[in-house]
Amino acid sequence: MKYLFKYNWENRDQWFELCRPLSEEELLRNRAGGVGSILKTLFHIVDVEYSWIQGISNNPVTDPKFEDYMSVDLIHQLSNEYRPQIEQYLANWKNDMEYVTVQVPWNDDSYFAGEVLRHVIMHEIHHIGQLSIWARETGVQPISANFIERGFMKIGS
Repeated sequence: MKYLFKYNWENRDQWFELCRPLSEEELLRNRAGGVGSILKTLFHIVDVEYSWIQGISNNPVTDPKFEDYMSVDLIHQLSNEYRPQIEQYLANWKNDMEYVTVQVPWNDDSYFAGEVLRHVIMHEIHHIGQLSIWARETGVQPISANFIERGFMKIGS
């Protein structure tokens, strides 16, 4: 799973770079599907990943407001700010944590820690698909979704 988080982070950073030159109008244009716009989707990806990991770690869950992060640079900074805590959680991950029952503060349901991690991975991949379609609508070639050509599983990486 750690490789898939690394994949998502590298891919996300590439999306930040790809979106940086887009106009504010394009970034905020209401689009079909997702959470409505390119910028809101990037923010949502970062917020959801962090919230779930904080929640299952029994750490306080902050609730950043989109209105405070209305640029690619600000959302990228937020992503970079959150990432070390997520990396720490993943560095401490052990196989016996897979079926540990966890709860998050925003609902009363219980989950397995392993299913939450997989949910977070898939959530981002889902939204990256939406961003790919929207990028094409703006005339921009989307970021490659290839895992294989990124070299994550090379010895020593």
